[in-house]
Formats: sequence, C-alpha cells, structure tokens
Amino acid sequence: VHETRIVLVGKTGSGRSSSANTILGREEFRVAFSGASTTKECSRKTALLAERAVTLVDTPGLFDTSTPADDIRREIWKCINLSAPGPHAIVMVLRPGRFTEEEVRAVEKIQEIFGKEAEKFTMILFTHGGNLTGGIKEYLDDAEENLQQLVSRCGNRYHVFDNSKASERTQVLELLDKIDAMVEANKGTFYTNDDYQQMEKGICEKEDELRKFYQQKMREKEEELIGKYSREIAKLREEIQVLQEKVKEQEIAERQRKMEERKERELKEFRRYYTDKLQNARQEAENLCFLEKVTHLTLTS
Repeated sequence: VHETRIVLVGKTGSGRSSSANTILGREEFRVAFSGASTTKECSRKTALLAERAVTLVDTPGLFDTSTPADDIRREIWKCINLSAPGPHAIVMVLRPGRFTEEEVRAVEKIQEIFGKEAEKFTMILFTHGGNLTGGIKEYLDDAEENLQQLVSRCGNRYHVFDNSKASERTQVLELLDKIDAMVEANKGTFYTNDDYQQMEKGICEKEDELRKFYQQKMREKEEELIGKYSREIAKLREEIQVLQEKVKEQEIAERQRKMEERKERELKEFRRYYTDKLQNARQEAENLCFLEKVTHLTLTS
C-alpha cells in the first residue's frame, strides 16, 4: 500500500480542519466554530482510502496575524517533522468570497514557508461549495485578479468541497485523483527542500540508532534470561539428585515444566516489547528530532 502525504494549509475559518475530516471520513481534527483557532498544534492522522494510505497533516493558525512568531517557527518545524520526507501535495484551503489583503498575506506566508518551487505541488481547495450557486468557474471568472493569478501559478489545479456533505465520497475520490495527476506530472516525486532533507536525514539517523539500540537490548535480555533459567534449571536438577528418594519424579518434572513455561513467557514478553520498540522507532526518532529542533530554537531565540 503506497502512501500519499498531504499538508493542509489555510487560515482559521477557511474550513481546513473540516476538509481534513471530510477526506478521512471521520472526525479526527477539532473544528473551530468561532474566530479563534481551535487547532493549536500541527497534527497528523492516517487512513486507508481508495487502496492507499493517506496521511494528512493539519496546520494550526500559522497564517493568522495573532499567532506569535515563536509559535509559528515551532509549528513550521513540527509540520516538516510530521510530513517528512516531504508532502506529495500541499492543499491550500480557501473559503470562497472576497480575496482580501489578509488572504493575500496568508498566501505570501505559505510561499515564504515552502518556497516558490512548492507551487508545482500545490492544489487549491475551495470549501463551502454549496454556496457557489453559479459554480466554481463562474466564481473564478469574477474573482479578484490576485486570486486568478494564484490559481494560474498553481497550474490551474483546484477542487471544491462541500463539508456539509462529508458522506458524499465522490468529492474526496476526485480530489485524490487530481492529486495523483499532479504527482504524476511531478514525475512521481514529492515536495522537498533543505529543511525537509535535514529533518529526514536526522529522523533516519535517529531511527537507525534506536533500531540498533533496541536490537542490542533484546539480545542482551534474551541472553540474560536464558542464562538465568539455565542456572535455575541446573540447580533444580541438582535438587532432583538430592531429593530423588523423598520427592516423586512427577512432582519434580512438573516444577521443571512450569519453570520452562515461565522462561518462555518472559522471553516472549521481552521480545514483544522490543519488537514494538523497533516498529515504532521512526515515530520515536521523529519526536526526538523535533524536540532537538525546538530546544535549539529555544536556545538560539
């Protein structure tokens, strides 16, 4: 099953989180019902859709003027951390209406974060499709010039969602088809830059370190348990020799059997524990790299 990584960007009130929930087909991201941003931190969810794993990264109020600069820097790195090695699609969520200076600044900030090259990987998603009585083409024909220019720079790639009809999965499948076409046009690659490459390199190195560490720990624990029970079984056999005349052979055998079972149970649990650690090594590596980056930002700010 191949993965499609999608980063959703847009200012509070655009319908960004609602659109993420519509794509997933379930309520995973908190939705703001007021002017305040409900989503305070970048978050990631994955679902199996149309025979592929779709990973969504929902961004907080990165594009709201009220967000402090330190919070923006932190969340930019968290977004990069969660979508590494890079997103196949950056979905810019816009609410139809007048394209104000605030929207223009939000778009400029997106370009500052991801760079101009990201336009080749950007899809514009218009929400509140039910309000477009004349259709999206009529809306764009009558739209402000700067919105028309934005759509043009993004290769005229756009889609319309009606989040009040989340059960209508056709709108989601059509979005994924458009993203697939965009990925194909980009020769099957995903968006990356120096920051993404730096983050992915750190995650891979950390993941490799953790895998080696947990593999070594698992080997050490296996050797420790095998040695421990070998000694105890040897001691038990010595007791058998001494107590042969006093204790029935069957009782001794039962004790030995139970000890073997206990050994296998403990070995199984430790193997399960370290196997789980190995499977989640990338997630742990992501978290450690993000904490290191945040710590560095804190020390240098």
